[in-house]
Amino acid sequence: MERAFIDRAEAGRVLARQLGAWANRSDVVVLGLPRGGVPVAFEVADALGAQLDVLVVRKLGLPIQPELAMGAIASGGAQYVDRMLIDDAGVTQIEFERVLGEARLELAEREQLYRQARPPVDLTGRIVIVVDDGMATGATLLAAARALRARAPAKIIAALPVAPAGADARLGDAVDDFVCALTPRMFFSVGQFYADFSETTHDDVCNLLARGRRDAD
Repeated sequence: MERAFIDRAEAGRVLARQLGAWANRSDVVVLGLPRGGVPVAFEVADALGAQLDVLVVRKLGLPIQPELAMGAIASGGAQYVDRMLIDDAGVTQIEFERVLGEARLELAEREQLYRQARPPVDLTGRIVIVVDDGMATGATLLAAARALRARAPAKIIAALPVAPAGADARLGDAVDDFVCALTPRMFFSVGQFYADFSETTHDDVCNLLARGRRDAD
């Protein structure tokens, strides 16, 4: 199958073209979900002339299949849990608490690493475009949206290069708008739509965030 995007940077540029209505507005903030969402968000913010920041979200992977999210947590204590999936997979409360505890520790470490003591951008009354490199279950975006609501934005827009058909329905009213460049019916994983889906490192995230801050100064 031919890949839709060369890499995350190209995916961000493609996605930005669908977000042109929000270009050059001082009330727009682009938030990348690390790690893979930050390279996409960087391109979106650059194209729109918008402020770039990060929203740290940590997936809660199934014990027997860590890549499949049974939930997610986000900065500020927001949490989304897919109880149906947990029940279907037979995850015990002890197993869930172990995964949750590990995720909380990792989220705190990433928050410190990516922010370098800088406070989060004030989102009150602003248009927030939250960006990831794709969506499978929607758990991370749902946790992100819950975290963002507590920060009183005027509008939350979920923006993705690729997601399964019907992904907007999965998010429901957690977000105010949903923008996606590609919504295929044959969807197995986000990575299948990228020629280069190599891991985004912590250094990559830090460097892109630093570049975004320099460009804004």
